[in-house]
Amino acid sequence: MLCSMTGFARVEDTCRQGNLCWEVRSVNHRYLDVNFRLPEEVRRLETRLRNHLQGRLGRGKIDCVFRYRMTESQTAALELNTPLLDSLVQQIRNVNEKLPTSAPVTATDILAWPGMIQAVENDQESFHAACFSLFEEAIGQLVDMRATEGRRIEKILQDKCAEVQSIVRDVRVRHPQALASIREKLQQRVEELLEGVDQARFEQELVYLAQKMDIMEELDRLDSHLEEMASIFECQEATGRRLDFLMQEFHREANTLAAKSADVETTQAAVDLKVLIEQMREQVQNVE
Repeated sequence: MLCSMTGFARVEDTCRQGNLCWEVRSVNHRYLDVNFRLPEEVRRLETRLRNHLQGRLGRGKIDCVFRYRMTESQTAALELNTPLLDSLVQQIRNVNEKLPTSAPVTATDILAWPGMIQAVENDQESFHAACFSLFEEAIGQLVDMRATEGRRIEKILQDKCAEVQSIVRDVRVRHPQALASIREKLQQRVEELLEGVDQARFEQELVYLAQKMDIMEELDRLDSHLEEMASIFECQEATGRRLDFLMQEFHREANTLAAKSADVETTQAAVDLKVLIEQMREQVQNVE
């Protein structure tokens, strides 16, 4: 089963400390790239949050944003971070001594300093537990959305594979007839140009030409790649990189088929294959 790397989840809850909200966005990426935007109140949870996310997701660029709005009672219970304030005031004095013409620092500037204002929190552990529990819920929703999108991509890829298989089958059936037609045209042309053609030599040249135009190996490889695609659809692990590599192999065989083509129908089939493979590749770029 395929999983997409695109998804979004937003969950909210209210606890004694206030209103909590997680927003998690996911887009495609070669690796797992996780970014957190957290207020100071939950900054020390980041490692635990990151470990949980890495256990659920394999690839993608993930942006996690946590918003926290305190209740009125919590808002009223604020205190200054006195040690931080003392340290900051001392550093401001040091700077003013070296740069006496610098703009004065206001109380508003100091209060805006990260961590300067703290909520009086008597039960920090329960607050962090609520934050983490809500994060687990958000990641669960994200995983479900990525799985739903993955099923949609899988259906598209299966339909494209069916079209590729149909083209390969038609080319395989038509190839002997194409070779016979080429043989007949060559013989007519040679007879028009020369008298007393050496039939044995002519047959040797035809065999050599037929070997150069033999596309059975490419068709067999395309069938093999289609079988590999079917097996990937059954995998329960991340398959995006395998699919990406397989798309390169599909392209290689389609290009060789076009290069060996000796009739209009086969050339058109090779072009159609390239179009389908490119459409598949675009979908594969979003698979985890």
